[in-house]
This record gives sequence, C-alpha cells and structure tokens, in this order.
Amino acid sequence: MWLGGRPWLPVLLQGYLNLRRLSAARIWGSCWGSMAETLATGAEAATGLKAPAQQNGDASGDARGERPSGSPEPAREDGKQTPLSEERAPVAASGPGKRKKRRDATRERVVPPPKKRRAGVSFGDEHFAETSYYFEGGLRKVRPYYFDFRTYCKGRWVGHSLLHVFSTEFRAQPLAYYEAAVREGRLHLNEEPVQDLSIVLKDNDFLRNRVHRHEPPVTAEPVRLLAENEDVVVVDKPSSIPVHPCGRFRHNTVIFILGKEHQLKELHPLHRLDRLTSGVLMFAKTAAVSERIHEQVRDRQLEKEYVCRVEGEFPTEEVICKEPILVVSYKVGVCRVDARGKPCETVFQRLSYNGHSSVVRCRPLTGRTHQIRVHLQFLGHPILNDPIYNSVAWGPSRGRGGHIPKTDEEVLRDLVAEHQAKQSLDVLDLCEGDLSPGLIDSTAPSSELGKDHLEELATSAQKMDGAVEAAPQNLDTMALAPEKTAETDVVTQEIDPLCAECRLVRQDPLPQDLVMFLHALRYKGPGFEYFSPMPTWAQDDWQED
Repeated sequence: MWLGGRPWLPVLLQGYLNLRRLSAARIWGSCWGSMAETLATGAEAATGLKAPAQQNGDASGDARGERPSGSPEPAREDGKQTPLSEERAPVAASGPGKRKKRRDATRERVVPPPKKRRAGVSFGDEHFAETSYYFEGGLRKVRPYYFDFRTYCKGRWVGHSLLHVFSTEFRAQPLAYYEAAVREGRLHLNEEPVQDLSIVLKDNDFLRNRVHRHEPPVTAEPVRLLAENEDVVVVDKPSSIPVHPCGRFRHNTVIFILGKEHQLKELHPLHRLDRLTSGVLMFAKTAAVSERIHEQVRDRQLEKEYVCRVEGEFPTEEVICKEPILVVSYKVGVCRVDARGKPCETVFQRLSYNGHSSVVRCRPLTGRTHQIRVHLQFLGHPILNDPIYNSVAWGPSRGRGGHIPKTDEEVLRDLVAEHQAKQSLDVLDLCEGDLSPGLIDSTAPSSELGKDHLEELATSAQKMDGAVEAAPQNLDTMALAPEKTAETDVVTQEIDPLCAECRLVRQDPLPQDLVMFLHALRYKGPGFEYFSPMPTWAQDDWQED
C-alpha cells in the first residue's frame, strides 16, 4: 500500500520516531527547567533574596539557633572551635555582586545536618569515667552522676513544641522540672540552650538533655572471665546485671563492668541473656569475628544449653515444646503462647526432683524472646521464682496450657500493678515515668488480682522497701548553687537540687531477691565450647528457704 506516492510503513515509522524525539525534548526541557528553578531558589535562600515568614514560635534568636553577635562558636568533640559552616546546613558562597544576608535579619530557624554516628559498640574511657562503683550489703551500686541524653527529633515530634513532647512522652518528670531545667541551661537544641519550651521542633533537630542519673543496684557477684583469646571474651554473667546499657542501667551492665574493671573495650555481644538470667555470655573482640559467629547462628550451627528450677514434679521423659510465641508488649517485655506467634522449639529433660521443685535441662533450638520461660509456663511448670511468668496476674492457672482468661491489656495492667505494689518495676525494665494511664490503673484490677492481694503486696513492700520522700522543694524558685552545677566532678555530683530521686530514701533489695533460677550452662559452636559452673540452687541437696 502507498501513501502520497510513498510506502505507508516507512512513513508511519518515521512519524513515530519524530514523535519520540519531540516527547524526549519536552521532558528534558521540563526537567532542566525544574532543576534551574530549584538552583535559583537555593541561591536566593543562600543570598537572602527571600525571607521566610514563619519563625516556629521562637522567643529569641538563641532559641531559633542564631548566635548573638560576638558569642563564641560551639566547641567540637575534639575541643576545637566549630566553624559556622560546619554547624549549620551548607549554603552557597556569596560571590561578587551578590547581596549578603545581615546576621540580624529575620529568618527561619536553621537546622544543622545530622552528624555521622559510629556504627557498633563505642564505649570508651570517657564513658567509663562518668562515675564509680561502691559495694554495700552484697550489692554493687553506682554513685549518682550527670548524664546527657541525646537524640535526633523523631518523625512524630516534627511540628510539635518541646512542651508537648515532654508532656506526652517524657512523663518521668513534671513539667515544672523541665521549666527549671531550661532556667539552669540543661536543655539544648542543636547545641544551643533552650530559652522557651514553646519552640517547635523540625526534622533533624538534635536534642540534648542533662539529667541527674540514678541506677538500681545489682548483685555484688563478680563478672568472672571463663575464657579470652584474640577473637572472643567469655564471661560468667551473674543474675540481675543487664548485658548492655538499657533503661535505667548503664554502668551496672556487663559491658561497662568489663571496661571499667577488666579494661576490655569495644566488645560486640554475640548473644544476649535476660537481665535476671545468669551464665555463659560471649563477646567478639572485632566486627569480623562478630559477623562470622552471627552467620553460624543464622545457619543453626550453635548449641545452647540452660538449666532451671521449676515448680512441681516435671515429667521424667524428654519433653519437646513447639508452641509459637507472640510478643504481647515490647515495652514491658512480655510474651505468651499464641497461634499468631513465631515458630519455636525447646527440648526439656528433668535432672532431679526434691519433692517440691525440679531441676530441668533446657535446649532451645530457636532463639525467641523469653522462649524457655514462656514454654515452661505453658507446660504448667514455670520457673520457681520467675517474677513475670509465675504470677497470679495470668489467672488462676498462671497460663498453663495457654489458658489465660484475660485480654493482653488486662495481663499487662495486672503485672504492672503487682510490681508497683512491691516497688519492683525494675523487673519489668520500667520506671514510674514509663507507665501510660492504661497500665497504671491499679484502682480497678481484674478479678484475679483483687484489692486484697494488692494491699497485701503493698504492706510487704513497705516493710521491705519503704521509700521515704523528703520535704518537696519548689522547682519554680529553685536555683543551683555554684558548687552544685552540672560541671562538678564525680565526688561532688551525687546530690542535685532538681532531682526527685535524690529526695527518696529506698531500702535496698536483698541479694537473693535479684536471682532468677535460670542459668546458661553451655555454649557450643564450630571449634569452641564453653561451660559455666552449675549454680547453687541447681544442686541436688538444695532446699528452699
């Protein structure tokens, strides 16, 4: 077929190619126009040709991130002065003929770019020197110290004021405390002192809050070295000591104790043990060794063996539990058996029975949170002194066979109420400020955790722990004496006038109350095998108090 004296197929093909070229030219022109507009906008912002109208409710130039004329530049971590270009987001240099922006011109608060943070474990001598230990009554204690909490603005905070964030997410202190902290210069935004809590947060804002920190005591049992070579460090972890900093614990952790007392630094935990679990704990000395052993974990090449003491007479034959486990609350750290949970498997074998309780060997073939403890609860033989899974908060049967006549919210509420009454929230890795209104509604406990039970717990707690609070001080008028400022040394920083914890006098827990009867006995992998001694409570002749 012919079209205008020419074959129709070549004519159509040529038209198609011409259309493609025209479309590409338009697209490229549009992209180049957008790019040019973006560059022009950036140049105008850099040279002050446009002045933003919004100031985020800032009360002064300092709160907006502007530095008053003549004030020094902020110091860097290496002690040198930080140039303005490093502190704030980079802007185009003003060339010849371009109008420079006046320092006092009204503009939007500038947020500096986020700093690069080191990956992995990075605790060194400057962290270990923050405070010191002392030992008393069979407990390891940390002297109170000043500590800077640092964080970048979270997405849900953007567009909200500091006042809103502190009142909704940091309820450990009343708002009067944060207002007093502002007056004392303890709150910083992008390394500038906060002048007004009404300042509105932006993406990449960097917050620093200096607090007076108190850590709960842990057992005075030493962290003993089981083995050390060029690749790994293996220790026998006592019960009650967390592996790494978390919650209220920092110096009273295995990582810090090894750094402060054994000069072992830059360690990489190869696995974790619950704070109340004792036994074999391994660390890699390098990232390469850590990755190699973690690959062995993923390939199921490692074997772990635990020993525990449980309620009642455990069956003599081997018991295999394959019930899936679901996390009920990551914040509180509670799990239960549920069909929607992750698959897991534990092999149990009874070692002895003393007429009241049994010693059981446990081999977890998977590594779910609280796997051994949850499976033993399901089997009806919870660990004898497990403060979570051997509690009446789970109902009359305490979770045996997965029978829990409560919602997850009711279980959590009753667990929190029980440990609040006993003043043992540390067992749940919580403090009073972590509790949401739904969790602290202990005035209306469920039927199984009745009012009489709570009153009994509270009475015993007063006898054992009885916190006494000194006369409250007025935070609105309080000012720090010069010798009590945050820059004092370790010796003089134990008392802080803004700190509510300093006004509490708590009786210490008994060392035996910090032990749970679960112990990591053996850890084995390709080319290595490490053992920990059998604990006293697992001996055949052990008797309950």
